[in-house]
Amino acid sequence: MPVGPSHADQDVDIDLAQLLAAVWRRKGRVLALTCLMAGVAFAGASLIKPTYRAETTVLIEPRAPNYDAENAKSADSQPVLDELNIASQVQLFRSVDLIRQVVRDLKLYELKEFDPDLHPSALTDLLVMLHLKKNPLELSPEDRVIKTFSEKLQVYQVEKSRVIGVEFSSRDPKLAAAIPNAMVNVYLAVQSGAKLDSNEDAARWLEPEIANLRQKVAEAEQKVADYRKSSDLIPAGDSSSFASKQLNDISAELLRVRTDRSNAEARLQNLKSALKSGQTADNLDVVMGSPAIQSLKQSEATLKAQISDLSISLLDNHPRLKALKAQLASIQTQLQTETRKLASSLENDANIARIREEQLMQQLAAIKADTATAGEKEVGLKALEREAAAQRQLLETYLARYREASSRIDPNATPADARIISRAMQPGEPNFPKVLPITLVAGVATFVVSTIVIMLLELFSGRALRPVGPAPQPQRPRSRRDEQDEWDDVPTQRRQTHHDEQKDSPVRPIIAASEPQPAAIRFVEPQHEAASEYSIAAVAQYLSKRGVAKVIVLSPDGDAGSAATVTLARYVADAGRSVILVDMTGSGAPTLAMAQHHDLPGVTDLLCGDAAFGETIHADRSSSAHILPQGAADIRQALRGLDRLTMITDALTDAYDLVVVECGPTTVDNILRLCRDGGQEIILSVPQPDTAELSLLMEQFEAHGVGDLLLMSEAADFLPEEDVIAPAPRAASA
Repeated sequence: MPVGPSHADQDVDIDLAQLLAAVWRRKGRVLALTCLMAGVAFAGASLIKPTYRAETTVLIEPRAPNYDAENAKSADSQPVLDELNIASQVQLFRSVDLIRQVVRDLKLYELKEFDPDLHPSALTDLLVMLHLKKNPLELSPEDRVIKTFSEKLQVYQVEKSRVIGVEFSSRDPKLAAAIPNAMVNVYLAVQSGAKLDSNEDAARWLEPEIANLRQKVAEAEQKVADYRKSSDLIPAGDSSSFASKQLNDISAELLRVRTDRSNAEARLQNLKSALKSGQTADNLDVVMGSPAIQSLKQSEATLKAQISDLSISLLDNHPRLKALKAQLASIQTQLQTETRKLASSLENDANIARIREEQLMQQLAAIKADTATAGEKEVGLKALEREAAAQRQLLETYLARYREASSRIDPNATPADARIISRAMQPGEPNFPKVLPITLVAGVATFVVSTIVIMLLELFSGRALRPVGPAPQPQRPRSRRDEQDEWDDVPTQRRQTHHDEQKDSPVRPIIAASEPQPAAIRFVEPQHEAASEYSIAAVAQYLSKRGVAKVIVLSPDGDAGSAATVTLARYVADAGRSVILVDMTGSGAPTLAMAQHHDLPGVTDLLCGDAAFGETIHADRSSSAHILPQGAADIRQALRGLDRLTMITDALTDAYDLVVVECGPTTVDNILRLCRDGGQEIILSVPQPDTAELSLLMEQFEAHGVGDLLLMSEAADFLPEEDVIAPAPRAASA
């Protein structure tokens, strides 16, 4: 028998009550030490000479006087200062030259605070004599002050801005405010002076350059005028020459004359074609545009109307009709005459336009020759003009810069590229030391450290540790009674089962297919001598050895038998086989014992079609087995799809090594309805069997032709010997 672990191997936990009690027992020492350290901190902070700190802030930005629109435009076009420019200005504040100027202005070398080496101590003299330290008096007073000054100075850039802060610490509050203001004033003066010097240098350099450029511009413009005069290149008012202007005018006039000639010839040809073919020319544009012809046409129309009216009442030989017809013939003759005159006029216009075109062509040829000659001469002219324009543009640029530089020679006209945001004010409270915060921090730190030390001592000594749970016992195999105790933990009101209610189990009648044979109970071979041949472990070993795929369990005792079936499924799962238990009981006791919740989807949901197959299979909370719960659907509706139950169990046998169908205390007829395909084992789960009841069940099975049953019970010595079928021969591995 294995020996159980000793008491020293028990788990321990920290006893918080013991820790707090240990601190409380030493509260006097803790408070005394806390007060002592707070007093020491208060005294030490009070003895330290106070230091005051003041700050001045400066905004770095381009600044220039806007005297006119040109200066305003140049100021707006200046680039924005970047991080590198701001960092450079910070270094300028820390420059030795700027600090030296402040030291001179404020005469800081006369103050002992800034020149502590002026009166060296005996230790310093000894180190100097031993050549272990350089004599500080060899340096000038300003150099000694600069070193101390730099230690008290702090210059920084405000994050994500162009603001620079200048802080200074001093024992004198007035001096702490005066030094940052003085540094900013010197910085602004240096910046303004640099810009002033730059403007003066620029003005002095530009004066002779401007005088020289003026002479060059005059000479270049004179060369342009002389060349234009000698080459006879008369300007036409714009960039083109006179010859080019004349060539453009003649070309435009030639185009217009050609257009007029083409129009006259087209109208003449149209009119001649109409007259030659004998067609009327009344609808032609040239005819309709003649006032004389239009007047004759109107008279002709009037006479025709009169003749038409009189022809109704008078004969053709009537004198009046003859007179009107004579007038009509005269008008038509005049129309023909006017039409011929119009054709002659169009022909004259076409001839004139043709002659004008020839003249313009001759002029155009002559001007083209002149233009070619003028173009060759303009090459030299343009070169001279470019030279003169370049000299003139450079002169204008120098003049503009000279005027700008001259206007900024005045010191008031060259502001520095920075302005003060806030000046340092004399501080009213010291920056260091803060007596009250130092005292509080020292007291709290002492209290916390003392408490932690006491707790650590208690933990290391073991006084603050306590054992957790009972002492470990020797391990023993899991028994049937342990399984029954676990089953008894299920709530009583859910485990109560009535035999009559189990008769209404959802299992419906199915015709048995097995052949009649004598009813008998089989026992199985136990693994060890201490186990019963009808125990749960022996049945599990038998099912695993024979490779049984499906088991139908009848539990006449109700929930007690169902508990044994749950234990059987867990035994098989612990043996390494995949097993699923199908809860077909009316009380749902296996679901309560194995599933996490009692209202999970299960068999009834599958039969009603309310859930998918994968949604109804759940893991056992105490083993690797699976459970197909009773389900939450309506049982009456589920009975309508009961034909699918056999298909469900067959599908489960394809996925699992063993399918256990727990039917509860149902009738033999209901059990046999699930055995139509054969190949399954029928188990009677009777933890505490009754001989009479068991004999009655055997007779019912024998009446239906089933006599091979498997008993699972805790006590089997009540069975008569003739009712027991001998087990199969033992395997070698058993």
